[in-house]
Amino acid sequence: MSRRYNIPLGGMKDGRHEIDFEIDNRFFEDFEGSEVNEGNLTVQVVIEKRSTHADLTISISGTVRICCDRCLEMFSYGINSKNRLIVKYGDKDEEFDPDILYLPQGENVLEMQQHFYDFVLLALPIRRIHPDDSKGNSTCDPEMLKKIENLRSEESEPDPRWDELKKLMNNN
Repeated sequence: MSRRYNIPLGGMKDGRHEIDFEIDNRFFEDFEGSEVNEGNLTVQVVIEKRSTHADLTISISGTVRICCDRCLEMFSYGINSKNRLIVKYGDKDEEFDPDILYLPQGENVLEMQQHFYDFVLLALPIRRIHPDDSKGNSTCDPEMLKKIENLRSEESEPDPRWDELKKLMNNN
């Protein structure tokens, strides 16, 4: 993991601090098999540091290139997300809370690369398809859409093996 995405909490005084990070294609190289391989993002971390903990607000904005689930072509997707993490100093608590990180005594640096990556993935939609144009038409690859439509028309013929099951359903 890259040290470019570390936050030196140990040397910070109590109060508000802001740190900005840039994410480019090199960032995603550290994540083998990643759904995202390209992107230009800006990350702003606002830190409210106190003696017992630090409250981090992480804002990520920019674009990433992702694969369309429909036509399998790459397209740019805009991300604008805001996340929060609380960093407590000391040993891990018994309760599990995904929004709370524990920084062991003696550790002064908070590694953020994995957290930034997770927040980028969480900002992506479940279904990733090209956005429609201003007229409401799909911007997917037209050749692939034709192939999909041809496959659908072949599947539309009823399968006679299901007729007996349909009769049972209709009787109830």
